[in-house]
Amino acid sequence: MTVDVLYFAWVRERIGVPKETVQTEAATVAGLVEELRAREPRYAAAFEDVSALRVALDQELSDFDAPLEGVREVAFFPPMTGG
Repeated sequence: MTVDVLYFAWVRERIGVPKETVQTEAATVAGLVEELRAREPRYAAAFEDVSALRVALDQELSDFDAPLEGVREVAFFPPMTGG
């Protein structure tokens, strides 16, 4: 399946691109993260500690064990803080 993957804040800075289209065989977000980590060191650095990340599927907050079936967009970003 093909998904658009968006990276925000320090995730984008480590990977070096804000968005890319990814061909994946992963069934879950966690599987996609493993595929991305294996690509090259910059992805491994960005996804080193997924507890420091949040994920949204088609613009809705989700979990890393969520299925990717039918998803068109996956976004990774650090936790949001307010003030």
